[in-house]
Amino acid sequence: MSQKQIGQRVMQHRKAKGLSQEELAERIGLSRSSLTQIEKGNRNLTVMELHKIATVFSLSLDEFLYAGNSGDEELIPSENDAPETKLNIRISVPELQLDKLKNVLLYILEHCAGKPNVGETVLNKLLYFCDFNYYELYEEHLTGMRYKKLPYGPVPQNIDRILNQMVDDKLLKRLNTEYHGFKQTRHIPLERADLKLFSATEKTVIDEVILKMGNWDATTISDYSHKDKPWRATADNDYISYNLVFYRRPPFSVRIYLDDDDD
Repeated sequence: MSQKQIGQRVMQHRKAKGLSQEELAERIGLSRSSLTQIEKGNRNLTVMELHKIATVFSLSLDEFLYAGNSGDEELIPSENDAPETKLNIRISVPELQLDKLKNVLLYILEHCAGKPNVGETVLNKLLYFCDFNYYELYEEHLTGMRYKKLPYGPVPQNIDRILNQMVDDKLLKRLNTEYHGFKQTRHIPLERADLKLFSATEKTVIDEVILKMGNWDATTISDYSHKDKPWRATADNDYISYNLVFYRRPPFSVRIYLDDDDD
């Protein structure tokens, strides 16, 4: 998407929300002149600036860039768009791969279901770090699952329905237990994951998450997820943009970034 197209979208959403340029500029921490240049397509934006703008409009970054609205026909890239006007960021919209997701869950549970700490909360966070770590490393989606920022950390969309379906299909068995005096829901795999669905790099990322966090309890892994940049930079109850992983810092970042001076 070009700078001009994003500028048009900013202006459309701003007017639909009934905001003046001055009001929107104040909310996102920019000057009015900077916002004017953005709407004209003369100024580039960082991912964080895009995220702030989307948040004002109560949208996730992906929804802001791709959700349909009136006038979107004007935002279709033109063959005449000059390459130099393109934003130097990669935006990838997650598309759920349900079969792969189920097998990732089975694989995680094969290695963790016997551990008393792994209830639904830990399972959700392990899945989150598998998905977001893989995206940071390879800029491709592992399962395509979307996550919302909820009080106890990132939660996969419709995960209860998916787990219920897996129980109904005899892929999982559900157990209601207690862990340190708290009620806990655990899932035991009844089938092995189909490893043919995973690439070597996908399996490696999942294994590394399990090795690092598989023994953490719900409080520890939830607290850790609250310090991760994608969760911190997202408004409550909004979807978490995968692209925020590129603003991670150690120990959360799993990718080695070269400085501008490096070869």
